[in-house]
Amino acid sequence: MSSKDVLGALGGMLLSGDIKIVDCTAQLGPDTPIIHLPEDFAVNTPKVEIHKISEYDADGPFFAWNWLKLGEHSGTHFDAPHHWISGKDHEDGFTDTLDMQRVMAPVNVIDCSAESEADNDFLLTADHVKAWEATHGEINPGEWVVMRTDWDKRAHDTALFLNDDPDPHEDGSHSPGPTTECIDYLLSKGIVGWGTQCIGTDAGMAGKFSPPYPAHNYLHRDNCFGLASLCNLDQLPPKGAILIAAPLKIDNGTGSPIRAMALVPKH
Repeated sequence: MSSKDVLGALGGMLLSGDIKIVDCTAQLGPDTPIIHLPEDFAVNTPKVEIHKISEYDADGPFFAWNWLKLGEHSGTHFDAPHHWISGKDHEDGFTDTLDMQRVMAPVNVIDCSAESEADNDFLLTADHVKAWEATHGEINPGEWVVMRTDWDKRAHDTALFLNDDPDPHEDGSHSPGPTTECIDYLLSKGIVGWGTQCIGTDAGMAGKFSPPYPAHNYLHRDNCFGLASLCNLDQLPPKGAILIAAPLKIDNGTGSPIRAMALVPKH
């Protein structure tokens, strides 16, 4: 089939419902969980604020609109390479300079939900990924890889979602993520990016890894992308879906809240 035929068929399948759109995005508002770092270590992102400008009233008789206060890395969000020091030299590493051809791609969904429920500090290893590939097929260059943990079911409770350690200088927080070797292996496969359902792309205790925060460190070093606080990954198959994760075109943006969506075959 030609590309024109493929797009035509895709349009028809979207209209008929043979391909459904799964919303992989968390609600963005004042109650959205925001990562909290030790105050003696870094300045934190403020909570999301939504302020009314007008709502069919004296401030705007025919229209309603709001203004927002939020960080680039709030809610379901996109990490661009310039988010981390290892990616600071990529000219196309900002949200307004990156190659948009890369942000829409097939997605590999690795189900770690049972392991993460049993152990909040569960770590996905390279051997886990290789075993998954033996069952579901190879991870290909240019594709997304996401870790399903069903952590989004905790999003109604910020404390439960962040799962912070009582002493943030000890383990930071208790949430699942990848090992250093896992991210290294995935990058060797040529992936475009890595995503999780937790507050960040790394495990909660990844500050103690070598190097610290390997998902951030290695992904952005290689000019690849990160996705955090994804939702509804339980509605995606291990393979066969297309993930769309486009950030706002922020001037010199290091990241952006996104409306992540997946195109999923009905059957």
